[in-house]
Amino acid sequence: MSKLPAPTPSELKILQCLWHHGPATVRSVHERINADGSLSYTTTLKQMQIMHGKGLVERDDSQRAHVFRAALGEAETQEAMLNDFMSRVYEGSASRLVMQALGISRPASVSELEEIDRLVKKLRADSERGTE
Repeated sequence: MSKLPAPTPSELKILQCLWHHGPATVRSVHERINADGSLSYTTTLKQMQIMHGKGLVERDDSQRAHVFRAALGEAETQEAMLNDFMSRVYEGSASRLVMQALGISRPASVSELEEIDRLVKKLRADSERGTE
């Protein structure tokens, strides 16, 4: 992802549609992301053409209706965006980011805290196995 530009908020919305629903035509994407009717079809088309130019989506133009798919997976994109954000805002400190996310922004739910606890335990066990 480091070679590709970070997606803008509107590009991210299109990518999320492609990640969750799979490859799709512009019309299909437009119908899914435009529930409130605020975007024109040509706006969605132009946005996806720009994204293709940036390398964020790939286009299969073997059919009359071009089919687009995300160039990178959701997890890979999220990781790259998080790493960039963490570097710029928290000087690379994962602990500062996590403390901010869990304590100040909004309190984590009990189920989120349990999931985080399981992850921390797994990371500790993996780390201990790696140092033996």
